[in-house]
Order: sequence, then structure tokens, then C-alpha cells
Amino acid sequence: MTSLVVATQNPGKLKEMQHHLSSLPWDLQMMPRDLEVEETGETFFENACLKASQVAKQLGQWSIADDSGLSVLALDGAPGVYSARYGKDDADRISRLLRELGDTPNRAAQFVCAIALANPNGEIVCHAEGICPGEILTAPQGEGGFGYDPVFYVPEAGLSFAEMSKDQKREVSHRGRAIALLIPQLEHLGFTTIRNSTPA
Repeated sequence: MTSLVVATQNPGKLKEMQHHLSSLPWDLQMMPRDLEVEETGETFFENACLKASQVAKQLGQWSIADDSGLSVLALDGAPGVYSARYGKDDADRISRLLRELGDTPNRAAQFVCAIALANPNGEIVCHAEGICPGEILTAPQGEGGFGYDPVFYVPEAGLSFAEMSKDQKREVSHRGRAIALLIPQLEHLGFTTIRNSTPA
């Protein structure tokens, strides 16, 4: 089983990635705490590629990264690529989002996830993007998930992300949709190539 470094220091994101990729022959590990990658990209795709490539090169291992965030129509797409930096913690970020939206009737939003896989040389070998449309609730609902999950409502499911089971969220979430698009690319590459590869 090949180690695959998930370019994140977010335990919630690591657990989701492990759940999404549980059928693949990889041992997913979080990137080391002392390794930092500055997210300087202007899009989710740029940041995903940047993180995957830099972590892969620095560790000499296969690396997978996603950059995801919330885009709210009434806030001109904010918080966007700054979703994780919108406050000091999840509660603070949610509080700021609800405060800035106020009683705005148009609460349309979407979660976007760009995901990229880099080989040990830092080359991006495949990538995909998934989008989940929804709306922002006026107050948190549900106890699960992480980040903005309690206030992101998905009309087609009739639930917030935080109210969904892991399997439900995997089916409809932006990350689940991105990975569903990524897996055929991985199959085209051939799992054997990935499993047998050694660091450069």
C-alpha cells in the first residue's frame, strides 16, 4: 500500500478524503505540521495544484490536494479562496458570514472543490473540479461536518451538510463530485503505476 500525502493540516478534510478514497489501495496521511505551503493562487484550481506539487516535491512522495471554499452570490463570490481565512475558527467564520449576509433574501451559494494529484517530482498528473449548489441558512443546523457545513443547505437533499451522513455528503458534496470525476483519470493512469512508483 502506497502512502499518499494529503496536502492539508485540517483533520476534518483528511477524514473526508480518507472516506472518499477508501476503495483505493493507498494509505492517506496528513502533511507534516512543520511543512507550510503559502496559498498564493487566485483560483481554487491554482491553489490545489500549488499545494499538491510543493508537498510532493518537498517530501518525495505522491501528494493529493484540494482547495475548496464557499462562494456566496450576494457577497460577490466571497469568501471564495479566502474561505479558510475568513475568521480565526469555524464558529468565527460562520458568525462573520451570517453577519455580512444579514437578512438578505438571496442566499444562493455554492461550494467549489478543485482537486489535484502530483507525482513525487511535483508534476500534476490529473485534476478535477466539483460544484455543489445550495443556500446559506439563517442559523446553523446539524452537528456533523466541519467548516461552514452547519449553514450550507442543499435543497436537493433537504438537509444541511452538517445534517448529512458521511455517505449522503459524499454523494452530493463538491468534494465528492470532484473525486468522482478524478477516479476515472486515476484508472486511466493505472493503479499499478501509482502503487509501484518510488520517490525520485
